[in-house]
Amino acid sequence: MAKSELIAAIEQVCDEKNIPFDSVVDSIEAALAVAYRKEFGNKMLNCRVEFNPEDGSSRIFDVKTVVEDPKEEDLAAQAEEEKKKAEEAVKGKRRERRGRDEEKSEPAEDDVKRFNPRTDLSLTEAKKVKADAEIGDEMISELPVPEGYGRVAAQTAKQVIIQKLREAERETLYNQYKDRIGEIVNATVQRVEGPLVYMDLGQATAIMPPNQQSPNERYHIGARFKVLLLSVEKTNKGPEIIASRTAPEMVKVFFAMEVPEIASESIEIMSVAREAGSRTKIAVRSLVDNIDPIGSCVGQRGARVQTVMSEIGGEKIDIIEYSDDAVRFIVNALSPAKVVSVQLDEAEKVAKAYVAEDQLSLAIGKGGQNVRLAAKLTGWKIDVVKDASSPEAENTEEAVGESETETPTEEVTVEPMEEKSNEVEKEKAAESEK
Repeated sequence: MAKSELIAAIEQVCDEKNIPFDSVVDSIEAALAVAYRKEFGNKMLNCRVEFNPEDGSSRIFDVKTVVEDPKEEDLAAQAEEEKKKAEEAVKGKRRERRGRDEEKSEPAEDDVKRFNPRTDLSLTEAKKVKADAEIGDEMISELPVPEGYGRVAAQTAKQVIIQKLREAERETLYNQYKDRIGEIVNATVQRVEGPLVYMDLGQATAIMPPNQQSPNERYHIGARFKVLLLSVEKTNKGPEIIASRTAPEMVKVFFAMEVPEIASESIEIMSVAREAGSRTKIAVRSLVDNIDPIGSCVGQRGARVQTVMSEIGGEKIDIIEYSDDAVRFIVNALSPAKVVSVQLDEAEKVAKAYVAEDQLSLAIGKGGQNVRLAAKLTGWKIDVVKDASSPEAENTEEAVGESETETPTEEVTVEPMEEKSNEVEKEKAAESEK
């Protein structure tokens, strides 16, 4: 059986707006209900329309809910209030009245339960139609269907359909993206307005605020990037999607895409510390014996880590091994610097890392970056101090000693460690040469 032209038109709208067929039919029914009230000028009708897209026919009903009989004084007060509202609206004092009414009506809960002649039908009137009517029943009466609608009613229906379709489209987009938070998606720079960059995701537009933009990247119109969906919020103008190129979670997702062991949960990324556009440190651990977490993330000749680096604009990545031992974890996090010993203050969550003089600048890093990232990665506040065995460190050691509190501390001496990722690369290079 061939489709009717109406159904074909509805399906075309569904494809263009990416909304369900039922949403379009609901929009048409709501529009017909508004147009019917407009055509006959009866505001007391609570219209419900059943529209048949097969032949374009419709049935119209007036639906009322049976409620208790309203008191005469309540009806009189309600009529008086409606009269005042109309007068004040004419005088242009609607805003002032609304503010005063809200203040006066806050304690009263009866406002919600007032009799509404449009949607409610008193029990006495309901029993005239149906003898066994009870409170809460729906009284449905069918109304005559007009042969056509006037110009004003048709224009009103058009506006209602457009509004309902927009609402349905916004709701569909929100439902489509709300469960995709934390995903990496392909995006194209649509436009740049001041500090904001608008990214075209295909069916929606995402906003990338300044704090989510990498300082080393230039966002020209038409440029393609992979972005992380950071958040999705529902607003009156549609879903507000925030995209990011700087979030630490972005590095996690890229490694999960490149390293099968992470996707299979043989390796776990424990924490990520990132300064976008410059450097990132990630801590990994193996959940399965005989799997080297660092080597797996680095890949043969650094292939895997190089792929991730290229995705985030050439940003340097340090991969270190996670340890439940805080001292060992801090030592690993400060690599490539060699740490002699670590002193922990458990109460204040402060660690002092002692390094040789020639390792001091390496441990601190350019502008303090290395120790700053290590602190973010481990969750400890780390102070880098010259080793006490160094003659130049005597004054420094005394100053540190004077500032120490009586909180018990623990000092552990550790052997200097070579960066494990370098060892893995050397081993793999030797194997490939053989």
